[in-house]
Amino acid sequence: MNKELMEALDILEKEKEISKETLFDAIENSLITACKNHFGKSDNIKVEIDKETCDFLCYAEKEVVEEVEDDCVQISLEDALKISKRAQLGNIIHVEIKSKEFGRIATQNAKNVILQKIREEERSVIYNQYYEKEKDIVTGIVQRYVGRNISINLGKADGILNESEQVKGEMFKPTERIKVYILEVKNTPKGPRILVSRTHPELVKRLFESEVTEIKDGTVEIKSIAREAGSRTKMAVWSNNPNVDAVGACVGINGTRVNTIVEELRGEKIDIINWDENPGNLIQNALSPAKIVAVFADPDEKTAKVVVPDYQLSLAIGKEGQNARLAARLTGYKIDIKSETQAKDAPGFRYEDYIDEYDEYEEDEYGEELEGDEDGLEAEMPEEESMKEGDDGEESYGEEESYDGEESYGEEESYNGEEESYDGEESYEEEESYDGEEPNEEEESYDGEEPNGEEESYDGEEPYEAEAEEELTEG
Repeated sequence: MNKELMEALDILEKEKEISKETLFDAIENSLITACKNHFGKSDNIKVEIDKETCDFLCYAEKEVVEEVEDDCVQISLEDALKISKRAQLGNIIHVEIKSKEFGRIATQNAKNVILQKIREEERSVIYNQYYEKEKDIVTGIVQRYVGRNISINLGKADGILNESEQVKGEMFKPTERIKVYILEVKNTPKGPRILVSRTHPELVKRLFESEVTEIKDGTVEIKSIAREAGSRTKMAVWSNNPNVDAVGACVGINGTRVNTIVEELRGEKIDIINWDENPGNLIQNALSPAKIVAVFADPDEKTAKVVVPDYQLSLAIGKEGQNARLAARLTGYKIDIKSETQAKDAPGFRYEDYIDEYDEYEEDEYGEELEGDEDGLEAEMPEEESMKEGDDGEESYGEEESYDGEESYGEEESYNGEEESYDGEESYEEEESYDGEEPNEEEESYDGEEPNGEEESYDGEEPYEAEAEEELTEG
């Protein structure tokens, strides 16, 4: 039993993660190559390896002939009988080849074949290992600057952080540990080439997945994310469990979860908002912290017109347009923002532009028309802070109502009287019960039949009967 070979194969399998089957194939090929270099031919060379004991046998198949013309493939009958007493002319005899007989060059070639196979398999294993981690984050150690690029040790391979994938202002020191996002893994003759990034939006997403348990198990979903590396990130989240607050889960107790990610991103600001199927609410949330007066969204054209208070215009747009730009990327809508003063003279930013065709109806009919409008046209009060053109009907009002509070919404409607259909039958019934049939019934009961009954009973039949009785007694 070849113990040394067995131990060597076990070590290679553990350290390099190369299977023994591959190593046995490499040994077989190396022996065949050595025989070819030693004898000049290898077509009739066979190698048998016992994979349990690592014992191997190398032999040549030769034909038994009377006169030998080629020593590599033929053997004389006399020599064949020395190997096997049953040898006859025309038979094939297995002639064992001793590997110790190989020359120095043949041995060196066999060694090179084995080493080359091991290197190829090692590169293949590393490539497959990091190819599985593509589009994921890994922790690396900064090694050195190569020009303006940075070489990062990822463990068994080195990654390249190009200048275009670096965050402006970030400086790293050698031996510093950082987290990077693997963009691409290429297989090259010199080994796998791994490209990593610190600016990709998915980096923030993967950091939240690793930090927030609710995102990892699927309770909370990251619906959309927009990032300007080194400055600000906006992320919209949605909870599949009504008992779990999506934003609260991402922020953590006293902001512990989000602060960990902010520290990893070197102080980059992160805005976390609630995802909403209603485009109006979603755009309003995306433009936070700015306050919104109204949102006119067109889902078909993917455009939105937003009206904000005069003093909130600069906040809604953000520094160099950053807040509006990130909100547009997050929602997928082209957003046009104007202040209330500008919106008065701008077409498409006024409620009248959307409700002119309904002026012929009375207020109550107009309210019903809005409630059942299949085209999805909705008009909201300025205090509602959002509006959308969709087909949600009353549901969108309900969502807005839950966002801005039921009390303020109900007061505004009852004051202006425009949204009669939304307040519904209850307010109408209350007015009706106050001025309608019930008061009339009370008045009738007060001035009607009962008083007449009393008068009749007082002035009617009873006095007549009393007089008749007196006459009878007198007679």
